[in-house]
Amino acid sequence: MRLGVLDIGSNSAQLQIVDAHPGAPPLPALAVKEPTRLAEQIDECGAIAEEGVCRAVDAVEAALAAARLHRVEQLFLFATSAIRDAANRDEVINRIEERTGVRPQFLTGEDEARLTYAAAHRWYGWSAGRLLLLDIGGGSLEIALGRDAEPQLTLSLPLGAGRLTRTFLPDDPPSVRQVKAMRRHVRDMLREVADRLRWEGVPARAVATSKTFKQLARLAGAPPQRRGPFVRRTLTVDALNAWIPRLAEMTAAERARLRGVSAPRARQILAGAIVAKATMDTLDIRKVDVCPWALREGIMLHHLQTLQVYDGLPLQAISTAVPEVSGRGAPGKSLVGLSRGA
Repeated sequence: MRLGVLDIGSNSAQLQIVDAHPGAPPLPALAVKEPTRLAEQIDECGAIAEEGVCRAVDAVEAALAAARLHRVEQLFLFATSAIRDAANRDEVINRIEERTGVRPQFLTGEDEARLTYAAAHRWYGWSAGRLLLLDIGGGSLEIALGRDAEPQLTLSLPLGAGRLTRTFLPDDPPSVRQVKAMRRHVRDMLREVADRLRWEGVPARAVATSKTFKQLARLAGAPPQRRGPFVRRTLTVDALNAWIPRLAEMTAAERARLRGVSAPRARQILAGAIVAKATMDTLDIRKVDVCPWALREGIMLHHLQTLQVYDGLPLQAISTAVPEVSGRGAPGKSLVGLSRGA
C-alpha cells in the first residue's frame, strides 16, 4: 500500500510518502515540505501568532493536496511540540480542521522518542546492541535507550533548538552572556536525568536523528544527502567544539551560507549545536552515527506491524481514502491517527 505521514513541526510541515507492505522496508516515493516557521511566531504567552497559524493551515492544505495527487491510501497526520505545547493549540487545530476537514493528532514527547527509537533500531538491526537515541527537534529533545525492539527508557525534555533560541538567544548574533545563560540552562536540565541514563549502562551505539543533527554532521564534513541513505554519517564532540564558537559569532544570514545549513534553520543551528554537545558530554559520548530513519519512518513501521497477514492478504481491510477538500469549512473523513496523547 501507499502510506503517508504528515507532521506539522516548528519549521515545516513535512509529508513523507512511501510504498510499503508488512515485512519490507518502506520505500520512499515522494517527500513534500511546506514552510511553517512556527518558532518565529510564538509570543511571550506561548501562543502562535496569526501569521504562524495561517502558514500552518496553508502548509497542511498543500500537503494534503499532494497526498491526494499521489494516491496515498493511509495517511497519518500529527502535530509535534510547536503546536502541542502552544497556548492556543486548540485554535490552531480547529483552524486546520475547518479548512481541510481533517484534525491532526498529537503524540507525546515520550511517544515520539519511542517511535523514533523503533525506526533507528530497525535500521541498525539486532547487532547494534544497546542503542542510545538522541533527537533534537524545534521544541524538545528526545532521548531513548534500549536493547530490544521497545526502548527501556524514553525521555522528552524542553530543549528544542527553536524553543531555546527564542528564549535565550534573541539577538542576532547572540551576546556572550546570552550564550552562557543558555549553556547553563541546558547543562542544569541534563544533569537531572544523567544519573538515570547512566544507570541503564553504557550503550553499544549512540545514534542521532532529526534535521538538526543531519545539518550539524554535514557542516562538520559528512557526505551530502545526494549520496543516499546508506553512506555512513557521523558527528563528533571535537567537531562541535570547533564549530560552536564560530557559529556564535555569525549572524543567521552568515550561517545560512554555510555548507549544509538551510536558511529556515540558520537562526537555531547554534542552539542545536550547544544541546548536542552538552548531551554528548553529559552522557560521555564522543561520537554519534546519524540515522536516516526517524519519527515518520517509526510511525509507518508501527502501522505495518499492526497488519495481520494470511497468505499475503490482510485479514482486515483498513483502507482510508484521503478526503477531498473543497475549501474552508468543507466536511471530511478523519484520517487515520496514531496517538496516545490525542
